[in-house]
Amino acid sequence: MRFLDEYLDATQSGRRTPSLADHATRPDRAMLEAHLARKRYGRFTLTDAVRPSWQLDVVPQAGYRFDTYVDASGSRLPALVGAVSSEDLFDTLLRLLDPVGESVDVVLESSHGDGKAPLEFTREGIDRTVLESILWDFEDLLLDDGCTALAVLHPERPVEVQLDEHKLLIVYSHSRSPFERVFADLGLARDDRMKFISQGEHLHTSHARFAARFEELVSRIGAG
Repeated sequence: MRFLDEYLDATQSGRRTPSLADHATRPDRAMLEAHLARKRYGRFTLTDAVRPSWQLDVVPQAGYRFDTYVDASGSRLPALVGAVSSEDLFDTLLRLLDPVGESVDVVLESSHGDGKAPLEFTREGIDRTVLESILWDFEDLLLDDGCTALAVLHPERPVEVQLDEHKLLIVYSHSRSPFERVFADLGLARDDRMKFISQGEHLHTSHARFAARFEELVSRIGAG
């Protein structure tokens, strides 16, 4: 089972740091298989890219919260962070791109390989409709690969939409209203105390075929 093998490999290789609770209540292989096979939590379904740890530090759920990004100079940029069930995730991503603009910059990020700092590939000035057409061909990679992330930016204004490695949707913009409407239309509730899977122990998974697919995506977008 891929998730279980990835979990054990991650623990042994240091990609995941075992907690004290691991040693106190270490599950057997059958229990881990059942836990890592679980995709659905209530009405929320995970993609294949990520799983919470055995301890369930954070229980996956749908929703969003307001946040703020503060850069090194102290400048503040409003943000939204959302978790969307897998069956709605890709469509929601595309809807969030509408307010970014007709021509956008793209950053693709990959942590495939030896575990060093992620690699970034950038394409400036691509037509958004062309980008969306390409992304449709790589929906499996974007949703199910725990080593691939995407950012789409306005070329001049501080507006950015991310689909990160945890498959969270993150928006940075001084005007949050157009993006919040997308979440509201989906029926997502705002909870500014909400915690996301990235805030607890968790496991990312990938596959050699996804590393190859990522290279293909970089080529199709013309990023470098």
